Amino acid sequence: MKRKISILGSTGSIGRQALEVIEKLNDKFEIIALTGGSNTELLNEQIRKFKPKYAYANDYKSVEGAKYASLEEICSNKENDIILVAVSGRIGLKPTITAIKNGIDIALANKETLVMAGDIVMPMTKEYGVKIIPVDSEHCAIHQCIKDISQVDKLIITASGGPFLHKTVEDMKNATVEQALAHPRWHMGKKITVDSATLMNKGLEVIEAHHLFGMGYDRIEVVVHPQSVVHSAIEYVDGSVIAQLGLPSMHIPIQYAITYPERFEGIKSKSFSFSEIARLDFEEPDWEKFKALKLAYKAGTTGGSATVCLNAANEEAVFAFLQGKIKLFDIINTVEKMMENHTVIKNPSLDEIFEIDEEIRTKSRELFLQLI
Repeated sequence: MKRKISILGSTGSIGRQALEVIEKLNDKFEIIALTGGSNTELLNEQIRKFKPKYAYANDYKSVEGAKYASLEEICSNKENDIILVAVSGRIGLKPTITAIKNGIDIALANKETLVMAGDIVMPMTKEYGVKIIPVDSEHCAIHQCIKDISQVDKLIITASGGPFLHKTVEDMKNATVEQALAHPRWHMGKKITVDSATLMNKGLEVIEAHHLFGMGYDRIEVVVHPQSVVHSAIEYVDGSVIAQLGLPSMHIPIQYAITYPERFEGIKSKSFSFSEIARLDFEEPDWEKFKALKLAYKAGTTGGSATVCLNAANEEAVFAFLQGKIKLFDIINTVEKMMENHTVIKNPSLDEIFEIDEEIRTKSRELFLQLI
């Protein structure tokens, strides 16, 4: 029987690769819905090729070849066995919650959902009997390594180090948008690529791992691994370390997430060679050069609305950097300033989370005007 799936963000990097995986496994899936935001030209190409029943775009009149449906309608449709949440930013939170309330499993490629509201979302998965399967290569690796979380002593999350790993602080201060987007290992969307350049992406992953696996921040370690072959590892209480390795391709974790618990031969199957990899390097992160990582740990350990503040300030600052309004280091300075001035709410409601999110974004944009 085919697994029925909807893809939120089918025109983005993860969404496009997910469709490549589904095309390879064309007898395993039936696509219920595709959503594409403002890229309606590509969305309509996907509709013609994959023939979903429903589709969503920002401009509903532009959808061709499928019945228009809102994100809420798509995520309430119990035809779905699983929904891949591959949209970027805060927009992923409400659809994820809607799907969970309707008993639909989630393949999660949206960090912000758990960074903003992990304390709300994860208890809901237990209440409604829903699985969240992580798509991020790091969390996917950890998910594959864990048999019994009670026997795990530590999570080890690897980071490529991004384009500025061996550059100086001055290089980073003067970095252009093009340099920040020149990731040495991964081909991703612009926002996540800039986050990888500052290592904020790794900080968000630490917060996400805390919620996904219920692990304390003092037991989540980040190690820089430039080759991006070891995607993450876990250390058991007896000292055994189990790691998941593979080529730096998102096709593999995407396929794992949407086919779990089954495995199939896919796009990148049978292509790994230890002898060709030859060497694996590891090093401690430079906590001063990549201050974003330190700020993320601080927000996570503080808890409550601190992570909402971190995420909102960072997201607005990254957008401003991509538009040429601020410099790369201004991203981290903005996040730090917003966190310093934020009064933390320990257990914010969903409405409060969105109110805080909007407030921090407004204050961040006001700060940018002073920097221009």
